[in-house]
Amino acid sequence: MMAGPVPAIAKVEPLTTARALRGPFDYLRPDGVEVGALLRVPFAGREVDGVVVGLAAHSELPTERLAAPLRVLDRSLPADLIDLAGWMAREYCSTFARAVGLMLPPAGTRERTALWAQAAPGARGESTPQGAPPRLTDSQRALLASLPRFAGDDLAALRRLEKRGLVAIAPRARRRVVIHSAVGAAAHRAPELTPAQAGVLGEVEAAVAAGGHEALLLHGVTGSGKTEVYLRAAGAALQRGCGAIVLVPEIALTPQIVTRFVARFGDTVAVLHSRLSDGERHDEWLRLRRGEARVCVGPRSAVFAPLADLGLIVVDEEHEASYKHEGDPRYDARGVAARRAAQAGAVLVAGSATPRPESVHALRRLRLPERVDGRPLPPVEVVDMRDSTAALHPRSLHALADEPKAIVLLNRRGWSNFLECRSCGRGWRCPDCDVALVLHRAAGTMACHHCGHRERVPETCPDCGSVSLARHGTGTERLGSELRALGLEVFRLDADAGAAGPVLAAFAAAPHGVLLGTQVVAKGHDFPDVGLGVVVDADATLRFPDFRAEERTFSLVTQLAGRAGRGRSGRVLVQTLEPDSPAIAAAARHDADAFLTGELARREALRYPPFSDLIRVVCSAPERTGGAAAAAGAVREALGEPPGARVLGPAPLFRLRRRERSQLVVKATDRAGTIAAVGAAVARADADRAHRAVAFSVDVDPQ
Repeated sequence: MMAGPVPAIAKVEPLTTARALRGPFDYLRPDGVEVGALLRVPFAGREVDGVVVGLAAHSELPTERLAAPLRVLDRSLPADLIDLAGWMAREYCSTFARAVGLMLPPAGTRERTALWAQAAPGARGESTPQGAPPRLTDSQRALLASLPRFAGDDLAALRRLEKRGLVAIAPRARRRVVIHSAVGAAAHRAPELTPAQAGVLGEVEAAVAAGGHEALLLHGVTGSGKTEVYLRAAGAALQRGCGAIVLVPEIALTPQIVTRFVARFGDTVAVLHSRLSDGERHDEWLRLRRGEARVCVGPRSAVFAPLADLGLIVVDEEHEASYKHEGDPRYDARGVAARRAAQAGAVLVAGSATPRPESVHALRRLRLPERVDGRPLPPVEVVDMRDSTAALHPRSLHALADEPKAIVLLNRRGWSNFLECRSCGRGWRCPDCDVALVLHRAAGTMACHHCGHRERVPETCPDCGSVSLARHGTGTERLGSELRALGLEVFRLDADAGAAGPVLAAFAAAPHGVLLGTQVVAKGHDFPDVGLGVVVDADATLRFPDFRAEERTFSLVTQLAGRAGRGRSGRVLVQTLEPDSPAIAAAARHDADAFLTGELARREALRYPPFSDLIRVVCSAPERTGGAAAAAGAVREALGEPPGARVLGPAPLFRLRRRERSQLVVKATDRAGTIAAVGAAVARADADRAHRAVAFSVDVDPQ
């Protein structure tokens, strides 16, 4: 059989963010260039970077009209990520350039080099007439014994040994080390599995060994040993010569899982996340691209790790909303992980103690119903707060006084929710957003938690001059002050308290104290000596105008309850104004099945996900122009009535950062068709010069 013509054309997508760009464009193919290569190309009178998305033998244009790339860049992407970027652009109504930009290593970074010293090959040494070893000082002998190594501060001494022919010194790439681990893979001893773990692992390993795509939901109670299943599943993938990606909700809040993977697999583990420096991210990305690292651990962006021969993707704590990206494209890492696993023929394992109803509906479920230490889940007491005005009920105060270590969850930061004049009723609001300012007493400011605006706390009302200013509500700052006044040591964890790592480490090392914070205190922490959990204002999330309000309330209470009673007996107090809420009652019984059954029935009746798909379009424009409402109306008109879809709106949203906003929400049963229709309608409105001051945002599966 004769081979076909050699592809002479490189189809290139320029990496520009313009929505109206319709690529790819044909260029002459440089020798050796394959799909995924990055090129510098001439485009529209300027030079831009572009990525090769395909090869062809011929172009519709004459060869003499095709431009040649200016140069081939030293970075490239695997072909499967090019396919993934195209899917993301379509799935999330974005552009290929914006999608592929999430997958590239930091621009402008290079490998770091340093001088590497090793014993010189065939070193002649220096002999005495009697044939004795070279005359060396003790420090020189110690230097030779330490080889090979980077030169460091001993360069001058090593240069002297180089002149004597004993050492060879040359530049060598030096990796910026992200994780230091004193425990090697050989030294780590895996724990014995419980029968439930062994059964679940057998199912996962069989799926990995089969070498085909399968999506599994690992539903395990808190403390049931899900991480050990992930570790052994990754080991099974490595044995087959495959790579593994392990996604976690937030790298700073889950150090245990990173440490355990490094301890088990050593230097074959790479970590990718936004808190690394550009150089560190470049080096970790390059190790994965070259195959030097075969396991990648990190938050949502790690789903784009450039691993070849992918065999396993784990999504830990799959219920977490932090897997949703806020920028364009507004991708959901859980959806991207599912797509990438299907593309690669890999196994997807989504794990949680409180899985999403969507996952329960779509995936085959594996169960871990008990904790690995055999301890029961802590009893949960629902505390009725309808007759109480204090932040903490007396029962909670007594329990905190009696318990050496406790975790308290209050999902509001700051001192008070808002400030109000008792005389004239004035409330203080953000001048740029239609929201109340939150009082932060320690800083002496009131802040907007949407745009960051801050102003000093007033001493008198500027409208009536009254000094009678009331502070309403309680946040973590105020509750922490009240607990300290009771003699308790408080470790506060929220967005105002700084980095999470030092706070968590201090709490873990302390013999007693209270870890107080927003929902971050319920995320995956393992403190064996915590005997008490308290949820303050547990029903706050129930008041959100969101169809996921019940789910979030159940998850928050269950996850916090799971932090108590791990290494000792424990209990949980749940303070609420709605003690009869089905979500709170089910969480108090640790009855996930009952909650999920009821929630799925409710959503099916109302046609909410997973029985439909939601697409949200937000238009924003400079305030007092009417541009946002006009643009949303134009999108609505262009969209019409997509088959099987219901369009809600346009409806106004609160003003944000001095921009008025309007939104549409589309409820669809034909996901792909409706996404395409929405994308086309937005593109049409965006192309209209009447809306040139309007920013359009499309959010598929909004959170």
